[in-house]
Amino acid sequence: MTHAPARADILDLARDQVLRRGVGLDRDQTLEVLQLPDDRLEDLLTLAHDVRMAWCGPEVEVEGIISLKTGGCPEDCHFCSQSGLFASPVRAAWLDIPSLVEAAKQTAKTGATEFCIVAAVRGPDARLMAQVAAGVEAIRNEVDIQVACSLGMLTQEQVDQLAAMGVHRYNHNLETAKSFFPQVVTTHTWDERWDTLRMVRDAGMEVCCGGILGMGETLAQRAEFAADLAALEPDEVPLNFLNPRPGTPFGDLELMPASDALRAVAAFRLALPRTILRFAGGRELTLGDLGAKQGILGGINAVIVGNYLTTLGRPAESDLDLLGELKMPIKALGESI
Repeated sequence: MTHAPARADILDLARDQVLRRGVGLDRDQTLEVLQLPDDRLEDLLTLAHDVRMAWCGPEVEVEGIISLKTGGCPEDCHFCSQSGLFASPVRAAWLDIPSLVEAAKQTAKTGATEFCIVAAVRGPDARLMAQVAAGVEAIRNEVDIQVACSLGMLTQEQVDQLAAMGVHRYNHNLETAKSFFPQVVTTHTWDERWDTLRMVRDAGMEVCCGGILGMGETLAQRAEFAADLAALEPDEVPLNFLNPRPGTPFGDLELMPASDALRAVAAFRLALPRTILRFAGGRELTLGDLGAKQGILGGINAVIVGNYLTTLGRPAESDLDLLGELKMPIKALGESI
């Protein structure tokens, strides 16, 4: 009687495929990683860190974000307190250009190389595009920092306008796996987001695309999402962890367990070995200070410093001190990771 050969351990396979050859894990392999027990977590994080160091290096990219237009969004993203459809506390407000420039200056003082202008909209109208153009020009005239934007879904004309302004990188998150997206958003489709990202890439801007973990997706859908991102080949993937906001449909969901969050960080690193993987919203609640350190030693190579759009983050100094303690240099302006 013959026996089938024993299946290779997923970490041994990843060590050869990802660490040695730089080939990211596929969907099924990523799912195996996400299913690893807690007693394998330390080994997984070590491997993910080794992959990050081998294919990205020790530098960490630091970014600040600011909301140009807050609240009053017509979309129904179930995690977001900026939707005008929910009984949530964020109301519509606009930021003036001097305040935008000052925020960029304060961000640059932290050593950040990227400043992202964000607006809570389905997509920009003429007024918002004019405001963004004025803001980008004012920042470029006064601050030595790269400017990114996150303005929702775009037309081809708007993509071309942003590229002409000198916008360095465009953020538009897919948020979750395509199969789970209808449980998160009903006012637009996953494919509409994908089309914007394709146009951004074709226009020569860098693509920033990630999402939120812990919204009720299965591990298989988490692996599907990692594979979706790998197919897109974004320059940066921000990983958020759900911070349930009062008044939203997801307001009563439980926080993602820290071990699951760290496992996901490592799994996404193994699926995306050369990508900038950024700690974003929700990590303070989900991981705490110790978890932040474990994540940076488990595949993360970029952070958003300071506050987020509607929630508080860690003080910028805390993240910068942590990077200094770990002897990880902040990426210089114009330097690629």
